[in-house]
Amino acid sequence: MRDSGTGGLGEALAAAEAAPPVESVDVIAAALRRQFGARSVSFLITDFTGTSVVRLGTADDIDLDRPADPIAVSGTVYDEVIRTQRPHVEAVGGGGSTRVIAPVTNRGDALGLLELHLPHHPGPATLPEISRSAHALAYIIIANRPFTDLYQWGRRTSPLSLAAEIQHRLLPTSLACEAAQFAVAGALEPAEFVGGDTFDYVIDRDHVQLSVTDAMGHDVDAALLATLLVGALRRARRQGADLREQAQAADQAVAKHSGGRYVTGQLLRISLHDGRTEFINAGHPWPLRLRGGKVEEIAPTIDMPFGFLAPHTYTVQHLDLRAGDRLIMLTDGMQERRAADLDLPVLIENTQDLHPREAARVLIEHVVHAHDGLLQDDATVMCLDWYGTESTRRDADHGADLTDASPTVGEHTAPAGPADPRS
Repeated sequence: MRDSGTGGLGEALAAAEAAPPVESVDVIAAALRRQFGARSVSFLITDFTGTSVVRLGTADDIDLDRPADPIAVSGTVYDEVIRTQRPHVEAVGGGGSTRVIAPVTNRGDALGLLELHLPHHPGPATLPEISRSAHALAYIIIANRPFTDLYQWGRRTSPLSLAAEIQHRLLPTSLACEAAQFAVAGALEPAEFVGGDTFDYVIDRDHVQLSVTDAMGHDVDAALLATLLVGALRRARRQGADLREQAQAADQAVAKHSGGRYVTGQLLRISLHDGRTEFINAGHPWPLRLRGGKVEEIAPTIDMPFGFLAPHTYTVQHLDLRAGDRLIMLTDGMQERRAADLDLPVLIENTQDLHPREAARVLIEHVVHAHDGLLQDDATVMCLDWYGTESTRRDADHGADLTDASPTVGEHTAPAGPADPRS
C-alpha cells in the first residue's frame, strides 16, 4: 500500500486536475484504492431535496440520457453520516472486511458521501486520512462542476420543469455555509416545479447578507420575475450599494419590467465585526426567532413589495439578534393551505439541536407531508444560526469538516431529535 499522507493526497489532486472534469471523481477513487487497498470506492451525491443520494460510478457507467437512480436515505446509515458529519465504520462479511462511509462536505454544504470497502479494519491513522480525502473530494467537485452536467444530473432524481430549471440557477451554488460567526442554510420545495421563490446569501469582508423573496405568480412567468429581482439585487450589491439602495434598485427594476406584477421579500445584512443588523421587509411574512429554547415572531415595519406601483420608500430597521439565536426566514408556502395546521414554532423548537442544514430540511419535509407530497405553492425556508463576533476564524477541523471525529461504529442507530421532529 502506498504511504498515506499529504504526498499521496497531493498526487491525487494533481491527477484530478489533469483529468477531464467528468472523470475527476474516478481519479480520486483510483488513488484511494491504491492508497488504502480499497476493494471499491464510491461517491454518493445528495439530490436537490436532501432525501436521497445517487451513486456516481465511473464515467463509462453513467448514462446522462436517463434519470439518476436515487437511494432513499431516511433511516439509513447514509442519513446518519450526513446528519452527524461523522464517519461510519462497520464490519461486513468475514475476514476483517470493513465498510467506511465519510461525509463529503465543504463549509457546511453536504455534497454527499465517500464509501469505501477495505480488506481490513482501518487503523488509527487511516480514518483521518480517509476523512481528509473526503474533504479534498468536496473541493474537487466544487472546482469541476461548472464544466460538466454530471453533478447536476446526479442531483436530479425527478425531472425539473422549465421554471424549476430557471429558478435553481438563481439559488446560491452552495445551499449551506458555515463561518466563524454564523451558519446558514436554505431549503426549497417543490424541487421539480418551483416557480417564484428564491433565497440567497453572500459573505464579504465586513458583512453577511441574506435574502428570501417570493415572486408573484407560478411557473415560468414567476421564475422570470424572480430572475429580474435577484439580478437587480445582486447587481446593486456588487456595485457597493447599501441595503436601502439595493431595495430601491430591485423595486425600480421590477416596476419597470414586470408588467404590473410584484415580489415580496426580506433583506438582512449583519456586520461580522460588531453584529449590527440592518433589515428590510417588503410585504413579506414575518421572520421567527428562536432564543433560549422558545420561538417568537418578529413584527418588523412592513413596506410595499418590490415593484408595487403606489409611491413608497423602504425602511432600514434593526433586527434584535444575539449570539446563540436562530433566525428563520420563510415564504408564505410554509404557512398557507394545509401547512397552516402545522405548529411551526414547536417544530422549530424541536429541531433546535440540529444543524441549520438539517433543521431546514426537516421543516420543509413537514410542509410537504402536510400536503401529501403535492405542494400547490413553493415553500422556502432559510435558517441562520448567529454565533456572535467573538470568534473571527472558523476551525476547519470542527463541525462539518471533521477529520478526527470519533466514528460511528457497526449498526449504530442515531438518536432521534428532540420530540422526534422527523416523525
